[in-house]
Amino acid sequence: MACMRLGSKSDSLQLDGQTWICSTGLASDVTVEIGEMTFQLHKFPLISRSGLLEKQIEECTFEDGSNSVVKLDDVPGGAKAFELVTKFCYGMKLELTALNVVSLRCAAEYLQMTEEYGEGNLISQTEAFLNEVFSSWNDSMKALETCEEVLPQAEEVHVVSRCINSLAMKATADPSLFSWPVSGANEAQSPKDAVLWNDISAATKSQPVTDDWWFEDVSFLSWPLFKKLIKEVENRGMKPERVAGCLVFYARRYLPSMHRQSSFKETNAAATISIPSETDQRTLLEEIVGMLPLQKGVTQTKFLLRLLRSAMVLHASSSCRENLEKRIGVQLEQASLIDLLIPSIGYSTETLYDIDCVQRIVDHFMMIRQVGASGASTPSIVEEEKVIDGSQSLAVMTMVADLVDSYLAEVAPDVNLKLPKFQALAAAIPDYARTRYDGIYHAIDIYLKAHHWLTETEREQICRLMNCQKLSLEASTHAAQNERLPLRVVVQVLFFEQLRLRTQISGWFFVSDNLEGSQNRMQDVSQEDHQQTLVIVDNVRERVSGLEKECCTMRQELQRLAKTKRRWSILTKMFPRKKVLPRSFGDLKHAAAAAN
Repeated sequence: MACMRLGSKSDSLQLDGQTWICSTGLASDVTVEIGEMTFQLHKFPLISRSGLLEKQIEECTFEDGSNSVVKLDDVPGGAKAFELVTKFCYGMKLELTALNVVSLRCAAEYLQMTEEYGEGNLISQTEAFLNEVFSSWNDSMKALETCEEVLPQAEEVHVVSRCINSLAMKATADPSLFSWPVSGANEAQSPKDAVLWNDISAATKSQPVTDDWWFEDVSFLSWPLFKKLIKEVENRGMKPERVAGCLVFYARRYLPSMHRQSSFKETNAAATISIPSETDQRTLLEEIVGMLPLQKGVTQTKFLLRLLRSAMVLHASSSCRENLEKRIGVQLEQASLIDLLIPSIGYSTETLYDIDCVQRIVDHFMMIRQVGASGASTPSIVEEEKVIDGSQSLAVMTMVADLVDSYLAEVAPDVNLKLPKFQALAAAIPDYARTRYDGIYHAIDIYLKAHHWLTETEREQICRLMNCQKLSLEASTHAAQNERLPLRVVVQVLFFEQLRLRTQISGWFFVSDNLEGSQNRMQDVSQEDHQQTLVIVDNVRERVSGLEKECCTMRQELQRLAKTKRRWSILTKMFPRKKVLPRSFGDLKHAAAAAN
């Protein structure tokens, strides 16, 4: 840490209780009162250096020769700073450091210690030392932190702005090109690693400095000073990613709700920082959200979702929450399922997770895609959606569709989740975005299992969300045997599976014909491969034939079931009894056989 030594006389100030006494051998003729502290001093050393003290001592001088009493309750830095001012006025030994120079500079300004009252006065001395302080990152940080104690006066003499400019210049510069004293550089290497040879250090080469080397240092600043620093680095052209990263670091330090479980390192760091109140946290969160860069992808979606969760816990303003939801919607494809599971806050909501919030995020994502497709631009978020090719746009849509399907499967077991909410969220994704409907089928199956009381009409209604043509072979096989699905949906699944197999057979026949026609022209096609192909074709043909027979049998059974239903309606009118509905296709088959 930089240091400047002033004065040559020995220290003759002595503290007696709440009174500082200057033991120079002469009786004191002026008393300076600052709060509860009292200074018994002499007029001449003070009036020869301070214009304010000269004026006040003259006004308080009594004709009887008694001590003048001067009150300086408003002196910046209080009694501690005035003690150093007194030593300077008496020419006593004094050390200027980054920790006391700001308060001394403000006190000198307040006391009017200019060059008119002596060459090399305190204002000029502190200004000269401040220039040395600003050349070092660590000293500039310490000086800026001490500005908190005398903030109004420090801003008046432009110490705050100069500290911030110094820090911003070093933060935006390339640390590999300049020898800035980076925080932790001295601690990174122990004395054991430094070997001296002819008084020359032969220490190992230090590790390269990363772009976030200054995040931790500035995170100890108060929010007003931190905000000024962030605005200054932005004005100097710092990349939005680094600005967002610094804001993220600051938010995680002062907003405990930002992380579910703190690490050991975070716990130790938090122990030295007082956690703000809930009101202060809410204000801090709202201001951080307002300062985040607007460019898409600059701030991680994971961090935005945790900010949104904290905003709900802290009851932030609706505009703040809406801002976060829109930012997340712009880059929803970067989100993960675990971060999208936002718990419901309050007793008014019935569901375990906040489905409405996710619905708004998905709706904003779809709105952005539609706006981007139409060529329009939205002024709320800068560069929300750039013009991209169709394949990339479809890939993004597919990623979001898979995310929504996984989210629906996760929230489907909630018995309080109403059918309209489930349908609305599933229908928000267009059909072309889902290359496969296995995910939505899985979510529907879980929902039907958890909501077994749904009527047949409601089951058919929720199954309309599923495109049976886009089910994989495994999903189709499972759906054909699923007792929770309506019978009409099962028949539809079998129909499309039969249609798919017919298409495959046609392709196989086409391949087989081409192989037979080109056998004379292509000698390198082995007979063994041709035989394997014919076996596969035969197997597929047998499978299609079996499915056709099964569909015909189901049609006949449905017709018989219709006739049986009319007969049973007559019998139930004559002999009323409790109806037992079959739960599976097998029960339905036995019932039809018994009726015949």
